[in-house]
Amino acid sequence: MVREQDLPQTRESDDTVSTTVTIDRSSGAERLEQRVSRCAPGRSHTRVDAERQEVLYVASGRGAVEVEGERHELEPGTGVYVAAGERYALENPGPEELLVVSVLAPVEDPPIDATRRITVRYRDQPALPAGEREFRFLVNEDAGCPDVTQFVGVIPPGRAPLHNHTYDEVIYIVEGEGILHLDDRQAPIAAGSCIHLPPLSMHCLENAGTAPMRVLGVFHPSGDPASRASRDNK
Repeated sequence: MVREQDLPQTRESDDTVSTTVTIDRSSGAERLEQRVSRCAPGRSHTRVDAERQEVLYVASGRGAVEVEGERHELEPGTGVYVAAGERYALENPGPEELLVVSVLAPVEDPPIDATRRITVRYRDQPALPAGEREFRFLVNEDAGCPDVTQFVGVIPPGRAPLHNHTYDEVIYIVEGEGILHLDDRQAPIAAGSCIHLPPLSMHCLENAGTAPMRVLGVFHPSGDPASRASRDNK
């Protein structure tokens, strides 16, 4: 677990976006790379990755993303799907900062043209139960992305049993505070905390506050965030 604010930012000359790489191979994530980008008012440089796909999430602020020349409006809670090789740019009309959390992932299958969507809004998605918690899918196969699942989960106060998954996952704490339980370790978490959960690692996120905790999760390969490989019922 790391905090975005504890890591260095990078910004290209004349660009509007300052980016922090929070999780990548250097921190043990073999498949996923998580980035936090803070966009000042204006239009960013054009971005493209020829080999990896990218899913973005607007944590705060409003603006637009232009993907291959097509403009899409952004608001808090919007997920964005950019396929490998597609060019995109972010635009922030200001005056507030546009805060975007993105994850790059390898490509195994091409986009599903019949269901392809560039943006998916949290408020438009159905809430799905996962015990006492709930989640909403943003980018997944329903948006034409067969390899990656992006979701927002809402965790009420309290702690669930330790459990694990077969997929590789990165998490960003959007709001709330609590404790990360990972194998035999514990660490405090709050808004801006970035977490890598390797496959089959026993974990849970405890909400130690009085209000719901909201988390952004992205995992590869795609699947269901409510699924469990195993669970500690003690």
